[in-house]
Amino acid sequence: MFRPLLPILAALLLSACAHHQAPRNPLATWVPSPNHDARRPVLVVLHYTEQDSVQRSLDTLRTANSGGRVSAHYLIGQDGTRYQLVSDHDRAWHAGAGSWGAISDVNSASIGIELDNDGRVPFPEPLIGSLLVLLEDLKTRWRIPAANFIGHADMAPGRKIDPGVHFPWRRLAEHGYGLWPQDGTPPAPAGFDAMQALRAIGYPVDNMAATTRAFRMRFRGAVDGGLDDEDRRILHALQQGWTIAPRAPVPTR
Repeated sequence: MFRPLLPILAALLLSACAHHQAPRNPLATWVPSPNHDARRPVLVVLHYTEQDSVQRSLDTLRTANSGGRVSAHYLIGQDGTRYQLVSDHDRAWHAGAGSWGAISDVNSASIGIELDNDGRVPFPEPLIGSLLVLLEDLKTRWRIPAANFIGHADMAPGRKIDPGVHFPWRRLAEHGYGLWPQDGTPPAPAGFDAMQALRAIGYPVDNMAATTRAFRMRFRGAVDGGLDDEDRRILHALQQGWTIAPRAPVPTR
């Protein structure tokens, strides 16, 4: 009695295969080569949703919302529940205009993670614990360097501020995701070029005021003021590789 379903199942399987298969150009003869692989993400970009519920964020990330279509690979709720909306192999629309180092099309090179937070309050422990588990998985599977875990504001200063001043960057760095300077490093030397240090880390420097704000938000938990001696000390430490080494147990589930 299940025989009538077979053609339908076969059609669905063929449709799924076609969806994941690269389109073939009708102007050329198809002579396939095995010498290729899937998109390999090299960055992880962290966001906050700035919305009032995880359900609303799921709706926004899956529909044509009023501000234009957006998506992310993952969304983590305040209770730690993880949702995947886009395959790691595919290009999600989460980063927009901006750059990090030599990467100008961040969407094509990154995995985007949205965190259920409005940007005004600390991130709850279940959410951060769940994020650490996901980051360990992504870092291991994709071999993403610690320096390549960044915030939306880092790659789009002046346009974005997420994940904001409440995000626990030092704690992430203690697990190996993102960079954080060692305590007690010496002051930056005379003549230290802060702009060059920011560029070396990955920050775009075409708008130094915006980049300074993004840097201070991440490493100082502050948004106002120009670069001061403490900022320069941090920049010098990061440029020299004087960063904290992961010392906390890596989460496994």
